[in-house]
Formats: sequence, C-alpha cells, structure tokens
Amino acid sequence: MTEGVVDVDGVEHKVENNTWIVGDDEEVIVIDPARDADKILEQVGEREVLAVICTHGLSDHVGAAIEVAARDEAVIALHPKDKPLWRETWSETWPDIDLEDDGRFQVADVTLDVMETPGVTPGGISLYSEDLQAVFTGKSLLADGPGKLGGEYPALADQLTSIGGRLFTLPHATRVLPAHGEETTVGDLEPHFDDWVSGSLTRTDKPESPLVDGTRSAGISLEPDDD
Repeated sequence: MTEGVVDVDGVEHKVENNTWIVGDDEEVIVIDPARDADKILEQVGEREVLAVICTHGLSDHVGAAIEVAARDEAVIALHPKDKPLWRETWSETWPDIDLEDDGRFQVADVTLDVMETPGVTPGGISLYSEDLQAVFTGKSLLADGPGKLGGEYPALADQLTSIGGRLFTLPHATRVLPAHGEETTVGDLEPHFDDWVSGSLTRTDKPESPLVDGTRSAGISLEPDDD
C-alpha cells in the first residue's frame, strides 16, 4: 500500500493505493504500481517482473509503472482507451501492450483473464484469476461499492453495466481485490446491486439516520399519516 495526493480537475485528493503482486518465488506480475517504485520493488525482491498491468490510466495507477518495469525490462500493459490518461503522467512514452477483453496473462501457474470494466475511465479493466479465486478490480469496484473519480461517477451507467454483466457473474466466493481500501467478495457486494441501479448511489434525499424499524428506505411510511 502506498499513499499520496491525486489532482482531479484542480482539486487535490489524498488517496491510498493497493499494488498487487502475483506470482511465485521466481517471477511476478505487478498490478497497478502506484507511486513508490522502491517500496514495490522491495516487495518483489529478486523475483523477475514479467509484466506491469495497469487497470486504469490514472496517475495513481501508473505512477511507478516505468521504473518498476525498467528493472527487468518488463512490458507495460494498458487498455488503449486509457492512453490519453497515461500521457498525462508519462508524456513521452507509451505502454507496450494494448489490453483487450478476454486477453490472458500467465505467471507461474496462474492465469489472469482481462475483463473490460469501463466507467471510472473509458479503458478500465479488471483481471480475474480462477486459480486464485480472485478478481483485481482496480477502481471499478471497491469494498463499499462502485469506485468514484474525485467524488463523482464519470459514467455510472457504463460502470454498473460492467459490474453487473461481468464482475457479478463470477462465483460469490471470488475475492474482490481493489486498488483502494479493503478486500471483499462478490457475494458480499452483489446483493446491493439492485439498490445501486435504482439510484441509491446518487440519491440526495436520503434520511439522516435509519428508520427505527430498520427499513432505511426513503419514502416508506411507518404509519399512514407519516411524511
């Protein structure tokens, strides 16, 4: 985990980032190298970095990508739709590999399947490993729900389509390993999906506190004359 400040439309946000390292005692793939290459490479140790995969092109997902990849001449992979975001951080370079839906990476005995999960960014992806029973969701899905960018949902409809159509089709026991915050499981989050679709994420008329009977639903009256 690394921490730092991200500028979104001129507003600075303090964020903590998870960088995931997948592999064995000999070789690894690094997912979402945030901003501290030395700290990441310390965790990698003497193992060979085969690839650096960025789930999004945002600066806090790619900030250490060049340095981490350079040590072992590893390739850097990013979805082409996020290349404009990449250039905001690395103005004179391009990633080596264009990620595509259903693409695959192999490291040790583990396969990582690419799943397009746009919404926060146009080229957002997740990486599913059936071998690990885990999905690396970047910013697309966090433990508390769909991820935001600067406190907003840039394309919530696309994001929910990605979550419902791809991530929530995975087995309920699948671990959700995001780029920010704690891990969770598909089974823990999936029951909330209908609420997200119905507008709970953007609703502004939420009650200040839950109703005493626990219904928590705005507009539901406990008594016929209640507002």
